[in-house]
Formats: sequence, structure tokens, C-alpha cells
Amino acid sequence: MQNISVSKPRLSIVEIINMSVGFFGIQFGWDLQRANMGRIYENLGANPDEVPILFLAAPLTGLLVQPIIGYLSDNTWHPKWGRRRPYFMIGAILSSIALIAMPHSSALWMAAGLLWVLDVFGNVSMEPFRAFVTDKLPDSQVNRGFIMQSLMIGLGGSIASALPWIMRNVFKLQNTAAIGEIPQNVKWSFYLGAFFFLASVLYTVFTTREYSPEELGIKKDEEKKGGFATGASEILHALRNMPKRMQIVSLVQFFTWPGLFLMWFYYTTAVAVNVFGGKDASDPVYAEGADFGSLTLSYYSVVTFLFALVLPFIADKLGRKLTHALCLLAGAIGLISVAWVQNKYMLYVSMTGVGIAWASILSMPYAMLSGSLPKEKVGIYMGIFNFFIVLPEIIASLGFGWLMRNVLNNDRLLAVQIGGGLMILAATICFLFVKEQRQRL
Repeated sequence: MQNISVSKPRLSIVEIINMSVGFFGIQFGWDLQRANMGRIYENLGANPDEVPILFLAAPLTGLLVQPIIGYLSDNTWHPKWGRRRPYFMIGAILSSIALIAMPHSSALWMAAGLLWVLDVFGNVSMEPFRAFVTDKLPDSQVNRGFIMQSLMIGLGGSIASALPWIMRNVFKLQNTAAIGEIPQNVKWSFYLGAFFFLASVLYTVFTTREYSPEELGIKKDEEKKGGFATGASEILHALRNMPKRMQIVSLVQFFTWPGLFLMWFYYTTAVAVNVFGGKDASDPVYAEGADFGSLTLSYYSVVTFLFALVLPFIADKLGRKLTHALCLLAGAIGLISVAWVQNKYMLYVSMTGVGIAWASILSMPYAMLSGSLPKEKVGIYMGIFNFFIVLPEIIASLGFGWLMRNVLNNDRLLAVQIGGGLMILAATICFLFVKEQRQRL
């Protein structure tokens, strides 16, 4: 495709909110699994060193799905449904079905398989949302569009992570179950997650319109033939020709995300065992600790929501790379400090740092990429950018189980601290090697 620069009208705040609401539901699904899958696996009989490999299928699939969906959505147009919205809707419907089925898993292989389905179609919904911002908004509003997505992510994540605690303490649902079964409070959390995922994505689908390729000034090359070979060739060409800034920001992502994955793998169970002193998934003390751990994960999403409101002003003053580096350091301190928590309420202090980092992770890397990607290939490049999120998860899934078993003695808390150390490395790379591009958010 050829790109011709066109002027897009500025959107009102209501229009920007409408196009971002779908991310509330998508994040609802992500945070439900992040806060609860380690617990579900242990309920179904997994040992801590087996947990990483059970997450493997999802990132392997995401590695392929993201650029493919990016390419397809770049080259899709339907007069009624548009360019990106068909993928929002299909992904949401199938992800919601997987969320409903997940708490009925009767074996590890079933839970891992449903997580694979959930991640595949979660990616189908999520990937076009990043390109959607660039499609819909003029350059002066693009970064605010990403910040609005961060707000929705923080809001969705805070509610989703708190649901098991709410179901236990407000609705009095059972939070323990025999090995091989899923507690009632987790089951109902997933049912509600399915509803919010589907409802919020459908809200965005039906309250927004998209510009046609002609309105965006994108014209198809007449000589180009479609098909799998063309798509694969375009993806490989884009990968080989990544803009320089994208290469460095991708490296920052590569070392950032293992810290998050290790937290999602082990944080709630580390709280249950190391802070509360629980023994295993059938122990009521363990269950209480896991519920409280999920509640503190909800709190970091609240911090994310609030911090995203002031993040643009901080970035205006300090610049994007310094802002992002400092936020990553806050997250690293938060993760490392969990090991010294004796009073459970101090976990909220640790998770404050994580919430600050998460707000920046969701927006600053995309803001640093702003202006460096060809408009007609934004979907492909956003998909490729995802490589540097899922590759660390694949490496962690393949190798961290061995480390847990042979080096860390299955110490969940130490695994969380290692994640903090990797965030420090990411912050250092960001500060030293990303070239600043000042632009008001």
C-alpha cells in the first residue's frame, strides 16, 4: 500500500473514551488469568516449578498471531464493520467462551489448553486496538489515545484482580477447594469476566466508526497480489527493516516483561506461602493469602489508573525516556521489596511501585515509537513489537522451571525479586540508549 498524508479531525473526549472502552474488557480478561492461573494450576496439582511451562502455549501462539492479525487488519475493509472492529468482536466472543469454560477445568492439560485459546483470541481483540488509535486520531491526539487505553487497562485490571476477594468477602463464596477442583469465588470471577469482556468490546464496536483506506489516504498497489506468501513476505520485510528507535525500545521491552511475567506466575502464591504461611492449595490460610494477593494486584491497577492521569504532564517535564526509566525503577523496587514484607498491608506499598511502572509500560513505549512507523503498516509493526513481549515469556516458560527446581529451590518470592532485577536492567537500557524525541502528550 501507498500512504498519502491526510488531515484527521480532532476527536472529543467522549469519542476517545468510546474507542477505548473495549480495552477495559480485554484487560479484564488478561488480569483474571494473570492473578489466578498460578493458583488454578496449583489447585489442579501443579508444583511451582511446573507453572512456567504451563504458560508456554500462549506466548508461542501470540508470537504468530499478533503480526498476522496486524497484517490482516491493515488489509481489511468492510463498509459496515470497518477495518479493525471485526477482529475486536470475533476475539471477544471466543475469549468470553474460554473464560466461562476455564473454571470448569478438571485437569492441568485442560486449563493450559483453555489458557491457550484465551490468549489467542485475546490477542485477536487486543492487537488491532493499538493500530486503532493511530487510525482514528490525528498526531496531536495519538499519545492521549494511548493514555486513555492505560486508564481503561488500570480500571479493568483493578476490578478483575479484586474479584476473588470480593466474591469471598462480600458474596461469601467459598475460597477453598479440594485438590483437582476450582474454588467458587474464582469460578464466579471468571463468569463475570466473560460478561465484561464481551460487553465492553461490543460497546466500542457499536459506538465508533472507522475511516476507510481512501479517507486515510492509503491506496492499494495494483500490482500487489494477496495471499499467505505476500503476508509472510511483508512481515519478514518489516521485521528486517525496523526503525532504529523501535529496535532500542523493543530491547527495553524484552527485559521489562520477564519481571511482569514472574510476578504473574508467582506473586499471589508467594503471598500465600511466604507472607501468610500457607502450606498448599487446600489450606485455608493459603487460600486467604492468595485472595489477599489478588486484592493487592487489584490495588496496583488502581494506582495505574490514577497515575495515568498525571503521566502526560510528568513526561512533558522530564521527557519520555527518563519518565519511563524512573517508572521502571519504581516497579523494580516494588517487586524486590516484597521479600521484606512482614505486615501484609505493606504489600500495598510494594504494589504502588508496580502500578506506577505498569502505567508507563502501557503507554510510554508506544509514545516513544510515535512518528517512527509507516502509517500503512502500523498493524504489522505493532504485531512485531509484541514479539519482544512474548519472547521473554517463552524463554521464562522454557527455562525458569529448571531454575526454580534446581537453583531457587521453588522459592516463589525469590522469583518475584529476579523479575525486579530485570526491570532495573530495562530501565538502564532505556535511559542510556533511547534517543529522546520530545513531543507533548
